[in-house]
Amino acid sequence: MSLAAEVERLKEERNAVLLAHNYQRPEVQDVADFVGDSLYLSRKARDADRPVIVFAGVRFMAETAKILNPTRRVLLPDLKAGCGLADAITAEQLRTWKAAHPGAVVVAYNNTSADVKAEADYCCTSSNAVKVVEQIPADREVLFLPDMFLGDYVRQKTGRAMHLWVGDCPVHAKLRPEGLARARAAHPGAPVIAHPECGCASAALPHVDRVLSTDGMVRFAEETRAPEVLVATEVGILHRMERLNPATRFTPIDAGAVCPYMKEIDLADVRDSLALDRYEIDVPPATQERARRSLERMVAA
Repeated sequence: MSLAAEVERLKEERNAVLLAHNYQRPEVQDVADFVGDSLYLSRKARDADRPVIVFAGVRFMAETAKILNPTRRVLLPDLKAGCGLADAITAEQLRTWKAAHPGAVVVAYNNTSADVKAEADYCCTSSNAVKVVEQIPADREVLFLPDMFLGDYVRQKTGRAMHLWVGDCPVHAKLRPEGLARARAAHPGAPVIAHPECGCASAALPHVDRVLSTDGMVRFAEETRAPEVLVATEVGILHRMERLNPATRFTPIDAGAVCPYMKEIDLADVRDSLALDRYEIDVPPATQERARRSLERMVAA
């Protein structure tokens, strides 16, 4: 029996749902029940009616699933699947920052730990960060964390004065405006789509046709009739885009834009997670209670 067939059998036996992020390995995406960005998967986790959720993503995503659906057993197939951006700020650092700005509204990107989410007023993803910030009264001071490039993009799109935490995604940070400009020059006529976490995203706008979340990129891939599209994000998404639209060539701005954390999980890990019930992700009840409000605001936006 193939690994993929074993996973399908075990999902049925365990009555489990398998969620996979757009950046996961192709073979993991292919056996998942749902593939998408963190907002889409958060909603699927919240609404999951099966007793077991296997999250092929990174730890903060599994924590989010547990917070939004606390009665389900949430499994992360490999505990090494962390996130460099989530590591950019701790709850203690956030409490210190909040103390320096009393009364400020805290907007935390979903790429943060459960402890950080518990200190936030709102969570957001790249899909809805602009919408979330627009909901905050104009007279309120805003602290946005931890991605400074996404924050700068949101600040430009909303016109809001916001304080930005100095953090970034190591993969997206190296996708710079000059690289986008070179790619556009080398592929004349090909539209450029970029994730808002890209380095100096606001400065890159002159070289980009669309700034999109990963799910926005997937929708663009389904709809485009361009012969070639240049893509500035983690290369794992190309598998899904190519499957949805084989007539278009999807070319990465940087073929080395690979997240090592997203690639920690392979199909054998998924099989073993289901077969051996590993590794369960839990969040202390007090943290769950405090973080749930900010996450519910995120999934409702």
